[in-house]
Amino acid sequence: MIGIKSIASYVPAQGTDNYQQGAHFGKDETFILGKIGSAFLPRKSDEQETSDLCVEAANALFAANPQLSREDIDALIVVTQNGDEEGLPHTAAIVQDKLGLTTRVAAFDVSLGCSGYVYGLYALKGFMEAAGLKNGLLITADPYSKIVDSEDRNTAMLFGDAATATWMGEDARWQLGKAAFGTDGAGAPHLKVSDGVFFMNGRQVFNFALVKVPAHLQELLQASELQARDIDAFCIHQGSAAIVDAVARRFGEAGEDDALKDRFLKDMVETGNTVSSSIPLLLEKHVLGSGFKRVAISGFGVGLSWGSAILQRVE
Repeated sequence: MIGIKSIASYVPAQGTDNYQQGAHFGKDETFILGKIGSAFLPRKSDEQETSDLCVEAANALFAANPQLSREDIDALIVVTQNGDEEGLPHTAAIVQDKLGLTTRVAAFDVSLGCSGYVYGLYALKGFMEAAGLKNGLLITADPYSKIVDSEDRNTAMLFGDAATATWMGEDARWQLGKAAFGTDGAGAPHLKVSDGVFFMNGRQVFNFALVKVPAHLQELLQASELQARDIDAFCIHQGSAAIVDAVARRFGEAGEDDALKDRFLKDMVETGNTVSSSIPLLLEKHVLGSGFKRVAISGFGVGLSWGSAILQRVE
């Protein structure tokens, strides 16, 4: 069974001080940490392209797993909506060349934002199993610094640049369980790019997450014949501190167990909202090396789209 074997990441050292941005927009520390949740937003350099972030994360993965060689990789998916230059060719092809992967590798992009990691896991697993492939890379990199207006108070303080690389293969310790997905294109105007600039209707996105995500997680648990108490940790997209906290509270209220909100992991103080990289960053730092046995993940955003899944650790 194809599952998650390892995750590595790349977070640029340089970036933006959110306290300085907050002062510019008239926001104090309470708002920055309590609502936004991020004191620092990493930023790629002007010389770096999306593919360069991907390569940094993949190289970190190879360094951490010397038993995995570049020649072993059969499939590569890059999750991004902000590819190199104008998006053609697909970023995965550029990454294949920069990484020195063999030309027999299947490489393609998945154009999804904050839900992209969940979609990508199942797309790569299904593709590999159908084609009889052994080792795959799922890379996330969506540098919103390329499209966010630094003078837009609704978005400038939210997004950080980062990339992650997930090794998927056989005999993995973390297996993919049931998953559920959804799309509502009627919400497309709430998160979009026009003339190269990102726009977000923050109130509508917040309401969407608050209504959709807790209910979606509850539906997934029922389909999996699990109770909320069977989940050791919930790793949901780190859109903002306010969104994570609100979803956690609503989920606990729906399950009539307010203590469950403490199982929702939150870690974005030094990264911000890293789009499709937020969930794998949580998994890398808090889950893979832990004693957790069962974890729920949920991504939601641009589309509007959402996807949730159960990950199970096997011995």
